[in-house]
Amino acid sequence: MFKTARMRKIRIVTLEKYVAPTVDALHEQGLVQISDISDSIQQDPELAELVTPAKATPYTGKLSSLLMKTNGISELLGNSLSEGHGIKDTLMSFISPDLPVQKEVEDLDTEAFIAKAEETLDQVGSKTHVIEGKLAALDSETSELKSNKSLARHLSNFDMDLALLKDSKYTSTTVGRINVESASEIKTKLSNLTDELDMFTVPSDDKDYETIVVVTLKEFSDEVYATLRKFDFEKIEIGNVEGTPQQIISNADARLSAIESERSTVKSELRVVAEQWDDEILALKEQIENEKEKNEILSAFVQTKDAYMLEAWVPVKDTEKVEQLVEKSSDGHCAFELIEVEGTDDENVPILQKNGWYSKPFEYLVDMYSPVRYNEIDPTIFVAIMFPIFFGFCLTDAVYGLVVSIIGVVLLRGMGKVDKTMNAFGWILIWSGLWAVILGLITNGFIGDFPERIMGFRLPTVFAPVEAFKHPDTILIIAIAIGVVYTNIGFIIGAIDNFRYGNKKEAIGSQLCWFVLEAGVILLALGYLMPAIGMIGMALGGVLILACIGMLVYANGAYGVMDIFGFMGDVLSYARLLALCLATGGIAMTVNILAQMIDNMVPFVGIVLAIFIFIFGHIANFAFQVLGAFINALRLNYVEFFSQFFMGGKNKFEAFKANRTFTKTKN
Repeated sequence: MFKTARMRKIRIVTLEKYVAPTVDALHEQGLVQISDISDSIQQDPELAELVTPAKATPYTGKLSSLLMKTNGISELLGNSLSEGHGIKDTLMSFISPDLPVQKEVEDLDTEAFIAKAEETLDQVGSKTHVIEGKLAALDSETSELKSNKSLARHLSNFDMDLALLKDSKYTSTTVGRINVESASEIKTKLSNLTDELDMFTVPSDDKDYETIVVVTLKEFSDEVYATLRKFDFEKIEIGNVEGTPQQIISNADARLSAIESERSTVKSELRVVAEQWDDEILALKEQIENEKEKNEILSAFVQTKDAYMLEAWVPVKDTEKVEQLVEKSSDGHCAFELIEVEGTDDENVPILQKNGWYSKPFEYLVDMYSPVRYNEIDPTIFVAIMFPIFFGFCLTDAVYGLVVSIIGVVLLRGMGKVDKTMNAFGWILIWSGLWAVILGLITNGFIGDFPERIMGFRLPTVFAPVEAFKHPDTILIIAIAIGVVYTNIGFIIGAIDNFRYGNKKEAIGSQLCWFVLEAGVILLALGYLMPAIGMIGMALGGVLILACIGMLVYANGAYGVMDIFGFMGDVLSYARLLALCLATGGIAMTVNILAQMIDNMVPFVGIVLAIFIFIFGHIANFAFQVLGAFINALRLNYVEFFSQFFMGGKNKFEAFKANRTFTKTKN
């Protein structure tokens, strides 16, 4: 619980004949994290002379190609199945997602699997390619029709067949828009080019522009266009259109309507294919990804003429399982070398956390800050205990907390079934919400002061000495006391880690000195408050405070004394628990007062307005306060707690493991 799993390196050597079954076995069980052995080999010159880096199998390229093809088909089918889903469907997919049904698959060698995958993709592709072709043709025609409509609108004032504006064998026709002020000047410029030219203008709907048509012999077309461009001429391309603008628009609208009907029919055909093949394609995609991973991992190995060697991280508790697994898959043709990492530079050792069912979800909050360092004390259990308490303390409203827990349950029973992160955050919200319920009932937080102000009764669960708005001083004392205790736990963890890594000076100047300071302050206070202790207590307290200052100077230099203010700031930072507690209740109380006032002051519709203010006021307060509670609960862990000890590592243990969401192997 407090320490990560003990790790060691294992080197495995097996004959080339048994590499594939060994990799398969390791991949299915997911017990090791395979690392690139090249760096290790370079540090051992004798071994480097005996082996050469291995390469990924020649099937890798083919598998990558199949995966791209499968992704394309999967996306096409998935979009078809999701098309037409509204907000209700989206919400239901979040609340109650469809759980994937695992398809039983055969254990085939790579070559046989590729052949089967190609066969499946050919079957589906033969159907989707035809449908994609139809959709592409309809899209192309739609684009052309819309372009023709746009052209016709530009030339809507032309009462003529636009086909007449196309170039002929001997003439060239240029159509476009020009500024009204430039029209006469352009006509003069063009007439200077040649007499074999005719230009006419058509008024545009835009008063600042005119549409002009210039007809000339083809031999002058380039000069005409060059002249027009000098006047910010906007050319309009005349495509393959026939008929007047009104006819073109009318025909296009009719055809576009027909195309939409045809497209719906084609999409219905695609949906039938999707319903038949989507699960199969998802399973195939997962198989290809797994097969590709197995074939690529060989590039992390080294080899001789007849054998391969791999290096992997393995939890100590799983070492025997891995050895038995490899021996079985290689028919005993294997050898092992275990490399211990205890007592060495363990900064790069991947970490595997060992937390129970309650604290496991809170690993995500710790990882959001940084992975834990190997051999460092894992703080997850402390976060799992204190984060919900901090959250509940900040929110301190039973109804708000109940809603948070309900959201957590919905998340857990919905997306949490298919997503580990959603599952974890579902549990985090449940526990955090429950603490808000408990603290709200004790401190008289129930939609603010709703029971007393609106309903006229007092909650029987309220504990008067900690009622938030009557005894905020008590709440503040509790908050500071929690801060002192939690910060001291951080000091203890930090001291243990520093002594483990031999950083005694760091332990003295960053952790132990604060215990001395606290003892000194306590003795000073007792000496002042209790005559029986008197001057002796105050003298001892003063000595301990001076000793703390000496420890700070010894460890951190003269400026180390300034750390006292940092320590005080960390402890006083827990006062935010009181501030957020009062903010939640204060705003909720204000909403209740406003709703009551509106009900009393406004006749007839007052009750309706009061209900509106009450509901939306509390929704807004809930949203802001939940966000604030989450952020500040994280801050008290990340800034005030973790800063006392957390060193942080580089990476987590990533098992070489097959993904089995849509597939399962035959027994």
